[in-house]
Parts: sequence; C-alpha cells; structure tokens
Amino acid sequence: MAFFGQEIVPAVRKMRDFEWLLESHYEYIIMLDTHISQLKSIVAYAKQSEKKLLLHADLICGLKGDEYGAQFICEEIRPAGIISTRSSVVTTAKKKGLLAVQRLFLLDSLALETSYQILGKNNPDYIEVLPGIMPNIIKEVYDKTRIPIFAGGLIRTSEDVQAALDGGALAATSSAKHLWKQFQPTP
Repeated sequence: MAFFGQEIVPAVRKMRDFEWLLESHYEYIIMLDTHISQLKSIVAYAKQSEKKLLLHADLICGLKGDEYGAQFICEEIRPAGIISTRSSVVTTAKKKGLLAVQRLFLLDSLALETSYQILGKNNPDYIEVLPGIMPNIIKEVYDKTRIPIFAGGLIRTSEDVQAALDGGALAATSSAKHLWKQFQPTP
C-alpha cells in the first residue's frame, strides 16, 4: 500500500529542494515554511511540472491559519491539498474540494483521545500522525478511524519508513532528502 505509488511524501523547506523535486518522479509534494507572497508561483511551478502540492497552512508566514486563511488558500491559490493541525482549516479544505489532511501531535493518551473526537467531527481525507515512529499507535489510530494515515516527524532512516508502513501508514512524510532519493518512485 502506498500513497499514489509513493512510500515517501517529501516535505520541503527550501526552494532548491523544491526545484529538485520538480524534476523528480514524485507526484505529491508537501510545502512547509513558505511565505504568502510565494504561494501562487510555487503552486504554478508545481502544476507546470505536473506535481500536486499539499500546503501546510499552519506554516505560511503572513497568513493566519484559520478558516478565512484556508478559504483564501482554497479559492485563490488552489493547491492539491492542505495540511493543518486546526480542524476548522481541514474542514474548510474538504468543503472546497481539496485534499484535507489533519495533522495530529500525539504526545500522550489525552492527546490521542482528543484527536479521536476531532477526527469524528471533521472526517479528513487523511491523517498525519506525529511522531511517525510509533507503528503501534499508527495501527491503533487507523483501526479506530479507518482514515488513511501518513507517518511524519522523526522519520530519519529507511527503517523508520518501513516500520511506519508496516504499522499501517499509507506513506511517510519526511524532510530528509536522502530518504527522498532512496524511496523515489520509478517512472
């Protein structure tokens, strides 16, 4: 099982890495740490290279990560999807027809239980579980929600990726360029 043939979904922080990914065989890319003034051109470059960009709405400088910011992204920028820790942003993305990814920081049992309540209300297309190095929790979350999962955070080695996939993750998200190269899909 993989996300559109990808065991890794690259999470980009630097423009030179984004440019490298535009030439790669990856179809889906996550953009982290960007600025509102760059959004249109970044999405346009991705589309021009036949890539689908998922924007992390919480990490866009100059844009508030709320429902109104999400409406702006959905209506004016039109990426393939939005990732956020905020359920209102995820709900807005889903209503507007974009892929909606709910990012969950699972720090303890209370965070896990609270996450189940949030997921029951907004029903995202995907969940990103952080840290992604907890295969038993990935399995539990999937078994309880039946929502496909990305494993993210602290994914540093090929063994981390494999453990996440074995735990039931659809793919791992990572900003580690050596993993992008190692897991690059074949054309």
